[in-house]
Amino acid sequence: MPILSTLIWAPVAAAIVLAFFPNRAQTAIKGWGLFVSTAVFIISLGLLRGWDDGRAGFQFTEDKPWIADWGIHYSLGIDGISVWLVLLTTLLTPIIFLAGWNAIHKHPKEYVIAFLIMETAMIGAFVAIDLILFYIFFELMLLPMYLVIGVWGGARRIYAAIKFFLFTIAGSLLMLLAIIYLGFVAYHQLGEPSFNILDLYGTQLTPRVQALLFFAFSLAFAIKVPLFPLHTWLPDAHVEAPTGGSIILAGVMLKMGTYGFLRFVLPFFPQSSERWATLLITLSVIGIIYGALVAWVQPDMKKLVAYSSVSHLGFCVLGIFAMTQTSIEGSILQMVNHGLSTGALFLLVGVIYERRHTRLLADYGGIGKTMPVYATFFIIAVLSSVGLPGLNGFVGEFLILAGTFKTHPTAAIIAATGVILAAIYLLWLVQKVFFGPITNEENRHIPDIAWNEIAAMIPLVVLMVWIGVHPTTFLRKMEPSVQHLMTQIGAEPGGKMMVAQGGSQAHRRIGSQDRPTTVCEPMSPCASEPRSGGAQ
Repeated sequence: MPILSTLIWAPVAAAIVLAFFPNRAQTAIKGWGLFVSTAVFIISLGLLRGWDDGRAGFQFTEDKPWIADWGIHYSLGIDGISVWLVLLTTLLTPIIFLAGWNAIHKHPKEYVIAFLIMETAMIGAFVAIDLILFYIFFELMLLPMYLVIGVWGGARRIYAAIKFFLFTIAGSLLMLLAIIYLGFVAYHQLGEPSFNILDLYGTQLTPRVQALLFFAFSLAFAIKVPLFPLHTWLPDAHVEAPTGGSIILAGVMLKMGTYGFLRFVLPFFPQSSERWATLLITLSVIGIIYGALVAWVQPDMKKLVAYSSVSHLGFCVLGIFAMTQTSIEGSILQMVNHGLSTGALFLLVGVIYERRHTRLLADYGGIGKTMPVYATFFIIAVLSSVGLPGLNGFVGEFLILAGTFKTHPTAAIIAATGVILAAIYLLWLVQKVFFGPITNEENRHIPDIAWNEIAAMIPLVVLMVWIGVHPTTFLRKMEPSVQHLMTQIGAEPGGKMMVAQGGSQAHRRIGSQDRPTTVCEPMSPCASEPRSGGAQ
């Protein structure tokens, strides 16, 4: 069974079937979306059942010629870097449909179709090992997200949707030019056109070209994260998006940026990554502190969570460019943690907004007395985001800071203050909303969290605790792939670069097998000779 293709195309097939449902059958429409997305999640668990923990390369691979004359293939594969992100995507999609069961009344069919197509695009981007195929999925997710914000969003939804689209597309077009250039380089060096990333890992680039391509890719992914100062589109998008849009945007879509840094930027451009790591680490630390301070003064709950997202994703970028095995494993785990905790916070903010139609902190106070179950879930999500030991956030942040301290101790110390600030503004949020006297009579009669919202929260809470008490379940599957990445970029586990040019090994796709190929130095005789078949 081609499990990756099934995961990608099952949501699209379901969306096509859904197009024939009558518009008035709202329950059937929502039920179909929930059923299909749950089935996709169950199928995705098959990845774990057949997973080889000791293997570093891609598993469950598929490869078929698509545009053969240009070397473009329908190539799919998954490794320890991407497997948890795929599972996070398949988990959050049914949670979105559960959370919006009673909230979405306008165009429900189109709403469900948009999220099913988005699921296809996000899974496709995580498992594509052909650069053109990755780019298609990377761009495909923009249109349904644009519609989700623009159709089901708040009062300033059109402004937020256009800003989101323009920011993202600007970086993506530069990346497309860089992808095309890499394809031409591969043609001249390999003797055949190819956009397969296993072939492109071994391409030789002059320092100037590598720097230009590094910035083209990095800009696209930095906007997607978003990294300070390219973050300004995110708070607007979060505040105006419906609850489901905010969950999927924070939970999965922003991870395309951090995933892109790991999958493409570090192994494609190791020297430029080392040279400019200090810049990216500096921007990530600024983002951590800036996001926390701005979140602290927000009067709007959703905007507070949005700026906290900017701060927490700064930790992921910090861990990536610290370039130690510990920090990179922590960064991957923190991507999952952020999707769980911040996704839960956006879900819970949406719950209270549907009941009171306000997100202003000043309108609340003491609602822990009237909504005890809701308050319990909210506090667990907050403590997860704060990094309480025993919950998932602590493990990810600890690994990132410990790994970063080996190579950039000053950045690690400054970034650690972001953990303290997160505790301040999030616990202040809890105190302001749930404790103290009930200052507004409307707060005395708010119905507690409903069955569908409880069902959406339970798997998130279970995973928060599971990762917090037994992170090895998740770390052992990514460890071989991270070790392999460290070898590709020519770094020791402690982060020291071992080679000056190009890394010592690359991997070339030969049929369905990966085998190491020695990389020639630039301008050497073998670098100018076409490579075909075996190693040079």
